[in-house]
Amino acid sequence: MDEIISIIAQEMGLPAKHIRNTVELLEGGATIPFISRYRKEATGSMDEVKVESVLDRMLQLKDLQRRKAYIIETIEAQGSLTDSLHDKIVSSWNASEVEDLYLPFKPKRRTRAEAARQKGLEPLAKIIMAQHDSPLRTDAFISQDVPDEAEAIRGAEDIIAQWVNEDSRARASLRTSFERTAIISCHVTKGKETEAQKYRNYFDVKEPLRRCSSHRLLAMRRGEQEGLLKVAISPAPESCSRIKRIFVKGNGEKSAIVARAVEDAYARLLCPSIENEFAAISKRNADLQAIDVFASNLRQLLLSPPLGSRGLMAIDPGIRTGCKVVILDAQGNLIHNDTIYPHASRDKMVYAEMQLLKMIDRYEVRVIAIGNGTAGRETREFIEALDPGEDVEIYMVNEDGASVYSASEVARREFPDYDVTVRGAVSIGRRLMDPLSELVKIDPKSIGVGQYQHDVDQGLLRSKLESVTESCVNLVGVNVNTASRELLTFVSGIGPALASRIVDYRREHGPFASRAELTNVPRLGAKAYEQCAGFLRIPDGNNPLDNSAVHPERYRLVERMATDIGSDLRSILSDKSARDRIELQKYVDDNTGIETLEDILAELEKPGRDPRPTLRQFSFDNSINSISDLHEGMILPGKIANITDFGCFVDLGIKTKGLVHVSKMAVKRVRDPHSLVRIHQEVIVKVIEVDVDRGRIGLSMKDVPQN
Repeated sequence: MDEIISIIAQEMGLPAKHIRNTVELLEGGATIPFISRYRKEATGSMDEVKVESVLDRMLQLKDLQRRKAYIIETIEAQGSLTDSLHDKIVSSWNASEVEDLYLPFKPKRRTRAEAARQKGLEPLAKIIMAQHDSPLRTDAFISQDVPDEAEAIRGAEDIIAQWVNEDSRARASLRTSFERTAIISCHVTKGKETEAQKYRNYFDVKEPLRRCSSHRLLAMRRGEQEGLLKVAISPAPESCSRIKRIFVKGNGEKSAIVARAVEDAYARLLCPSIENEFAAISKRNADLQAIDVFASNLRQLLLSPPLGSRGLMAIDPGIRTGCKVVILDAQGNLIHNDTIYPHASRDKMVYAEMQLLKMIDRYEVRVIAIGNGTAGRETREFIEALDPGEDVEIYMVNEDGASVYSASEVARREFPDYDVTVRGAVSIGRRLMDPLSELVKIDPKSIGVGQYQHDVDQGLLRSKLESVTESCVNLVGVNVNTASRELLTFVSGIGPALASRIVDYRREHGPFASRAELTNVPRLGAKAYEQCAGFLRIPDGNNPLDNSAVHPERYRLVERMATDIGSDLRSILSDKSARDRIELQKYVDDNTGIETLEDILAELEKPGRDPRPTLRQFSFDNSINSISDLHEGMILPGKIANITDFGCFVDLGIKTKGLVHVSKMAVKRVRDPHSLVRIHQEVIVKVIEVDVDRGRIGLSMKDVPQN
């Protein structure tokens, strides 16, 4: 482990002691949010990104360590392990290099080289490989299986080709060529030109692999998987000549045979092997880039501004099946539901007006949430025409994933007596009240902010998105007395089983009065309590610190601060002048650094504060109802709906989203769209292209003043 810690410290440019402490915390069961928030002294104030990087690299190196042990054991069992080979394997921390060292000893299926060996041609191959000036004689190798000299030399070439393929110098040389000069080429599959029209941008592509963007590579690989495109990766042509120089020692007869064997090894064995390796590497890198884009979007979406605990009316719009209307109380509980038909006949529309106004009056509705799907725009116009009152706020809510939730096991458990349409409307209302609490119930791939999410490694994607969700949940904090089982699952140290036990305990015993009471939950032991307590909130609990991010392990310290200034807990929470008298330096010791003390003081200033921005009302241009209403040159308000590495998609209040290509996002060139915009950001855009037939809208943010 010492060597692993040293490698990580060197790669990250951080002190080894901080890496060691972080590794020990991770191996001891501490979570990333807990470590980054409450163990700053141990880690040197690493943030979540760095702690996660330590974890990922540690797991990679441990896997490599196990692989090296297996390889050594396998070679030793063959009786082929030398001290030199053992030392090379042990000292290498490059996975490709380790596999190259193992390749000559790796069990193989029957090959041309193995067939030649069985014919007794390996001694001839060694003679040829030595490339001495003496004449080549093959008489001793002619047999029933080897009828003539040509067959003997062909067999020897096959053996030499395998040696070349398994030579670590040759593989390293070709690998370097791929790294520096590899070209990725893509062509349409012959006869598939019509079927592959959606990939027409990739019908004839050649570009350096290192410059191929994530979304382009993933698109090519998707087309290849569908049998519509052919993709290849190749190094510079002179790569073979460089490998020849490793093995060819002269210009005689034997050297000519070796040269042919190298060419054969290059074309038949080496190049395909390294191409596969770089295809996998480039695909993984593209996956990681796409996953990072998805994760960044998901974080922004989960941290969208909440309405807060306010009762509201939520509407899931529809035309033929009507609009599903629900009334939710301040805690998101369903208290009424109905169906109206404002987009049907005149009689039904008039009746819908009466129904809606009656519900608004009866339930004192001051907030209305409307899903932005089919008929969403028309439903908003219908409600605005009713003039429900100046103090009634109307919000359009992104309903991506609401139908997925409504048909899920979670929704059936929450609303067993209601159909999917009612559940969908409830989800729309709840995600306005608290996007984070509601969106954790939905598969992130269903909420409309991904990029090629179905093409990337699903294990990596799932792990990353779970990590992002956990980070967001713990950043905001969770009210333990109102949180759903799904939300509690993502709290540090809890997980699905403990989340269920907390909900069951709450149902049986009533609301928690203190954080300490959590230890009464079955199987919630000291370790789990340590990890979760600081992220759980208890408003109006016995201890005011229970509604803050101050960890219970620091309560005595805060009480000491209060005593030292002649005050009490409630006073230092409410009285700025009292907090100003606290001298933080006085409390610094070996276990408590100034970073932790500053965090505590910041929390005392705003206990339980929500880090998310404030929700604002927003209106689209009411004159735009479909793509056919657009024309070039229009200036329109919009909201960022999705961000990719090639630009961002903007919601204009109609079904079709517009694309702002990265080149049209700012006057100066940018590489990362996330550096300019965020999900749900309000923007002003200019229409620069409208293609009604293909359903495409081109937009620009250049030279358009933003609010």
